[in-house]
Amino acid sequence: MENFKTELDADGILLCTFDVPGKTMNTFTKAALGDLETIANRAKTEAEIKGVVLTSGKTTGFCAGADLEEMLGGAWEVGGDLQGEAKLKANFDAAFEMNRVYRLLETCGKPVAVAINGVALGGGLEVSLACHYRVMGNGPKTQVGLPEIKIGLFPGGGGSQRLPRLIGVQNALLAMSEGKSFKPKEALSQGIVHEVVDEGKEVEAAKTWIKTKGDPVAPWDKKDFKIPGGGPYHPAGAQIFIMGNAMLRKQSYGNYPAVLNLMHSVYEGLQVPFDTAIKIESRFFCNTLATPQAKAMIRTFFFSMQALGKGSGRPAGVAKTEFAQVAVLGAGMMGAGIAYVTAMAGIKVVLVDRDQASADKGKAHCEDLLKKAVSRGKMTQDKAQGVLDLITATPDYAAIEGSDLVVEAVFENTELKDQVTRQAEAPLYKGAKAGSAIFGTNTSTIPISLLAKASSKPENYIGIHFFSPVDKMLLVEIILGEKTSDETLAKAIDYVLKIKKTPIVVNDSRFFFANRCFIPFTAEGMIMWSEGVAPALIDNAGRMTGMPRGPLEMMDDVALDLLTKITSETAKAMGDAYQPIPGEKEVAQMVADGRLGRKNGKGFYDYPADRNTPKTLWQGTKDMFPVTQAEANPAEVEELKKRLLYVQAVTAARCFEEGVITDPREADVGSILGWGFAPWSGGIVSLIDAIGIPKFVEELDRMEKAYGERFKAPQLLREMAAKGETFYSRFGKADKAKAA
Repeated sequence: MENFKTELDADGILLCTFDVPGKTMNTFTKAALGDLETIANRAKTEAEIKGVVLTSGKTTGFCAGADLEEMLGGAWEVGGDLQGEAKLKANFDAAFEMNRVYRLLETCGKPVAVAINGVALGGGLEVSLACHYRVMGNGPKTQVGLPEIKIGLFPGGGGSQRLPRLIGVQNALLAMSEGKSFKPKEALSQGIVHEVVDEGKEVEAAKTWIKTKGDPVAPWDKKDFKIPGGGPYHPAGAQIFIMGNAMLRKQSYGNYPAVLNLMHSVYEGLQVPFDTAIKIESRFFCNTLATPQAKAMIRTFFFSMQALGKGSGRPAGVAKTEFAQVAVLGAGMMGAGIAYVTAMAGIKVVLVDRDQASADKGKAHCEDLLKKAVSRGKMTQDKAQGVLDLITATPDYAAIEGSDLVVEAVFENTELKDQVTRQAEAPLYKGAKAGSAIFGTNTSTIPISLLAKASSKPENYIGIHFFSPVDKMLLVEIILGEKTSDETLAKAIDYVLKIKKTPIVVNDSRFFFANRCFIPFTAEGMIMWSEGVAPALIDNAGRMTGMPRGPLEMMDDVALDLLTKITSETAKAMGDAYQPIPGEKEVAQMVADGRLGRKNGKGFYDYPADRNTPKTLWQGTKDMFPVTQAEANPAEVEELKKRLLYVQAVTAARCFEEGVITDPREADVGSILGWGFAPWSGGIVSLIDAIGIPKFVEELDRMEKAYGERFKAPQLLREMAAKGETFYSRFGKADKAKAA
C-alpha cells in the first residue's frame, strides 16, 4: 500500500501507520481510502490478525481530514457525463465513499484502536470515531475536532451520527455547529476519547487495550444501546432539538445551509439504524456541497487562504528576506500590538515613542498580553520573558539603525507622519542596512503616494495596514505607492508571513480597499438612523446579514473619536469635493459630549463596568433623530439587510474598476479577515458572483432610484453582465494559471 505501512506483531496486532508520501500532513485521498479498505478487508479475512491499531507516521499530526482539493476536483466522482437521477446517484456514491470505508473498518469483526499522535480533525476524527477505542497523546499541539462548518460543510464521514451517539445530542451539536476543537484532557472529559497518555505511549496503550479488553463492536451496534441524554422522541432529547433549533438560528440567522442540514442529519439519523443513518448524512452532505455558500466558503477559506498564506502575491525572482530587527514608531495600542506580534515571531523590536514613559507604556501592553497567554496555558513563563526581552522601548531614534524595516504607527495625521518619517529615515538608511531596509506606514486612510513624498527613498516606502487588535486580527493590507519597488513589496510580504498574518496587496487610493468597503457599512447605518429607523432595528439587521456587529455598535467598537478624526482628515484633504454623511454632525456632537464608544463605556450604547451585564442602547439617539420606524415586517428587514450588504459590495466592484484591487481571492479573504464581511457568502465578490451580476445590477438600479447615487452600478458591472462574466472568470488569477 502507498499510504499505510503495516506491521503484524507477535500478538497478532496489525499496526497501520498512516504516512501519505510527499505530504507534511496526512489527508484522506481516494487512494488512502482504498488502502484503508484493504486494511479492513485484511482484518476481516485473515485469522492471524487479532486486532488493528491506526497511528500516524507524521510529526505534524494524525490526519487533517479529507483531501478537499482532490475531492472537489472530481477525483472521487464517477459518471461525469450523467444527468438527472443517475448524476444524483453518482454524486451520492462519491459523498458516501468515506462513510462506506469507515463502516467497513468498524464492522470488520476485529477490535480496532486508534493512537492519535497529533492533530485529528474532520475526517481524521471521524475515522477515529469509527475505531472501537481511542487513545490520545497529551501533546501541546494535539487536538481533535470537527471543524467542517467553518468552510460551509458539516461532518460527512459519519461524524454527525457517531458523535451524538457518543457524547449526547446537545454536546455534539454544540461542538459541530461551532467547529470546536478539543485538547486531550477536554476530549477525555467529554467522552470523545477513552484514554490520554504521555506522548510516544499512544501505540503501546492502544495495543494493551486490544490484548486485555478488545471489543470489536461499536456501542451503537449493540442491542442495549441508548443515546446519551435521549434521542428525538425521548422527552429530554426532544427538548434539546427544540432548543437546538433556536440556538442554531441565533448563531447563523439562517445564512448557513450547512447548519440547517447538520440539524436535519442528526435529527433524522438518530431515529434509524446506523447503516441507514450514515446514508441520511451523505444525502444532506451532498445537498450542502451543492449550495453556493459551501462552494464559495470552501474556495475562500481553504484554497484562497492557503494560496495567500504562502505569499501568492509576492513578486517572483526576489530573494527571501530574513528580519533580524524591526523598529516600530509609536507605542500606542496599535504600535504596541505590532511590536508584540513581531517579537512573537522571534524578531528583535525597537519600540520608539516621544518619551521614555510613552515607550514603556507600549512595552507594558506587550507584557500584559504575554501574562494573559501564560495564565491561559498557551505559553511558558520562560518563553514569555524571552519574547519580552526582544523588545527595547526607547525615545532614541538612533536605536533604529540596523533595522531591516521600520513600521510607522503614529496617529492618522499627515503632518505627524511626515515628521517621524524624516526623523526615522536618517538612522534607518545608515550603515550596513542602508541599501536593503524598507519603510512601512501603518495608515488606514491616507494615500501612500502622498505620505511617500516625505521619504528620501520612495521606492522603499510601502503601506503596511494592520487591523485592531493586532494580536487577534489575521489580515494585513499591503499598499503600493506610485514608486514602490517589487523588492520592497516582496520584503513586506515576507515580513507579514513571518509574523503569521495573511497579506493582501492593493494599489494606492484613499481608504485603500478594506476601509473603503467597510466605511459604507457604518455610513449606511448612520443614514438609516437619520431616516428615523430605530437603532435597535439597524443593528439587528446588520447582525442578520452575517456581519459580526451592527453598524452602530461597530462604530462604538472602532471608537467614535477616531472616526471623527478620520472624517476630519478626509474632509481637509478632499476640500470642496467632500460630501458629509447624514448623522456625521450628530456623531461629532456625541464625541464633544464625551461619548467616545466602547473604550470609555458610552457611545451609541452604554456599557456597564461589569462586563457580564449586557450593554443597552443610549436613549439620547432618539433626541437626535426621532424614531419613525421602530418595527419592520420581514420584507422591510430584508431591504435593510440588502442595503447594508450591497453598499459594501458595489464599493468593492468600484475598487476593481479603478484597479485598487485586482485579485478576487484577495478581495474575498480581505473582506472576511479585515472587517468580518458575512463569512457565509465566501467574501465580498463571491456574494456578487452568487447573486449573479445581471441580477445584482438590476437591484442596484432599483436601489439607486430609491436611495441615491451610492448604489450606482459601475460600468464594469454592466460590461460583465453583458458578457456573462463573474469576478472569478474575469479576474481569477488562479483559474487562469490552471487553464494555462
